Amino acid sequence: MNHILSTDIPTLLFGFVFYYPFFMAWLWMLGGLIYFVAYERHDDFTHPDFTQAETPRISIIVPCYNEEPNVREVIAHLQNLNYPNYEVLAVNDGSHDRTGEILNELVEQYPSLMAIHQDKNQGKAVGLNTAAQLATGDFILCMDGDALLDPNALHFLVSHFIDNPQIAAVTGNPRIRNRTSLLGRMQVGEFSSTVGLIKRCQQVFGRLFTVSGVIALFRKSALEEVGYWSVDMLTEDIDISWKLQTHGWEIRYEPRALTWILTPETLVGLYRQRLRWSKGGVQTVFKYFPAMFTPRNRMMLPLFCEYVVSIFWAYCMAFAFVLMFADLFFPLPIKWQISVVPVWNGMVLGVTCLLQLLVSCLIDRRYDRGIMKCYLWTIWYPLMFWLINVVTSLVAVPSVLLRRHGARAVWVSPDRGIQHGKSDHRNISKKLP
Repeated sequence: MNHILSTDIPTLLFGFVFYYPFFMAWLWMLGGLIYFVAYERHDDFTHPDFTQAETPRISIIVPCYNEEPNVREVIAHLQNLNYPNYEVLAVNDGSHDRTGEILNELVEQYPSLMAIHQDKNQGKAVGLNTAAQLATGDFILCMDGDALLDPNALHFLVSHFIDNPQIAAVTGNPRIRNRTSLLGRMQVGEFSSTVGLIKRCQQVFGRLFTVSGVIALFRKSALEEVGYWSVDMLTEDIDISWKLQTHGWEIRYEPRALTWILTPETLVGLYRQRLRWSKGGVQTVFKYFPAMFTPRNRMMLPLFCEYVVSIFWAYCMAFAFVLMFADLFFPLPIKWQISVVPVWNGMVLGVTCLLQLLVSCLIDRRYDRGIMKCYLWTIWYPLMFWLINVVTSLVAVPSVLLRRHGARAVWVSPDRGIQHGKSDHRNISKKLP
């Protein structure tokens, strides 16, 4: 025991706990800036004036589970898109509220809307698969039942497919519209500094870990080739991204394709959402581990390794906390002692995280004119993000290992934030032509 306590394990452990988030933050900033300079800086918000005869038909699928407060607004919003050739299919997946009744009323109001009713909760993937079989479009847009799609989003998404037949999916840029609470404002910065910045960085390296389930346009023939969405995966968006890319297809990120979404504004709701994301990520790396040994998937290997390392980091961080509390009751050798916030390390890491937030917010202010108002609130974000990452990772791994193989992933009613305090997305989005 004395030999173990005298080794360099503490140095390696504490070094890894500090340097991993430090290194990743700088990598994300570098990749995001390269993407911005190379691809995004000169982009404008104009789009070609397509006619219905020359534009591909798009089928918009809106899976709904207990979306009574939002579905009427979402469907009405979809009737005013600046795209001439699309249909809307709304799937009521066994909702327990008035979602189904409202959809039936909306069908009478909007002839382009088709409502699909499933008797019981079968999960988002089943709803997507059902609607995809009925879709008449060559491309399928998947979104959530709380999302308000920007009127020009379809133009920006579909333009990627025109010149490249190898592209299977293009994902857009989710923006937060409920900003009345601290958690809501913190997530505004998070969606820029992690979701947006990381996707830009990953695009530079050629592969995306996942499309955003709230806005992703798919080539229907690619979905048919891979067998559509897997019904046993907790995060169908992560799984379909890996399924397509391991079959040789490509995925793109389009930051101009905006959608305005509601996010959890309670700690319980946020924890449940992030735990589901974490479980889905763990499921995915287990499922596609064998595929990493094939030459075709060598470009997926960095994504795979980074996710595995992030899980390992979470366990190392948890172990460091255990040592910190153990030292309060059983004094440890100096090499094994750790403070709550190391003075030098903590300051450097904190400044790095705030710089990452600043870089991402400056990039995204082109699309979200209210984003800098939330910057001061995001000083709490690094602490929340990394701590919740630790907890959800610790829980996710054993949960996935103990989960019954092949069990269907069904809906759980999401936390859509403080409904009465939703910010009007029209007041915070850029005015696009």
